[in-house]
Amino acid sequence: MAERPRLVLASASPRRLSLLAQIGVAPDDVIAADADESARAGELPRDYVSRVALAKALLIKAKAPGALILAADTAVACGRRILPKAEDEAAARECLTLMSGRSHRVFTGLVLAGPDEVSRQRIVETRVKVARLDAREVDAYVASEEWRGKAGGYAIQGLFAKHVVSIIGSYSNIVGLPLYETANLLKGAGWTAS
Repeated sequence: MAERPRLVLASASPRRLSLLAQIGVAPDDVIAADADESARAGELPRDYVSRVALAKALLIKAKAPGALILAADTAVACGRRILPKAEDEAAARECLTLMSGRSHRVFTGLVLAGPDEVSRQRIVETRVKVARLDAREVDAYVASEEWRGKAGGYAIQGLFAKHVVSIIGSYSNIVGLPLYETANLLKGAGWTAS
């Protein structure tokens, strides 16, 4: 039986690492991919996550030859607009205001780049409906600072959960890594947890 390739997670996200652990996957290495995550003018969210995830995979593939590289990129979108990772209160408030009382979509581009030239890709979409938020609720959530560094300015697995009316699709996708699709990519590549 051939030895399985090393699995490298191309992400420094502790959330992605703990999500993988949830399904029994422990990468052999974790290497942050410093890819340009700027959206291009007019770029659709689906195209954006696909392009950035592939760029991350290729960057790390060059640093870890012979390894199986798992890369992902997640974006939150209102319509065609990609919401930023909230780095300050103004961005968090803007995201919350845009999402209040409406549905938005969370997209994750997944790439599994093999030691050969084969790359397997998936795009996962989850629809999230948010209750109408009043000023007091927005203020309370901003004060929590839970939004800091989060795509779309919220974390579904925290305080924001009480504002989520419904989810259609993968919950783990909203957290940062769609587990069903990730497990199937790994299985399709012949990688199994030891």
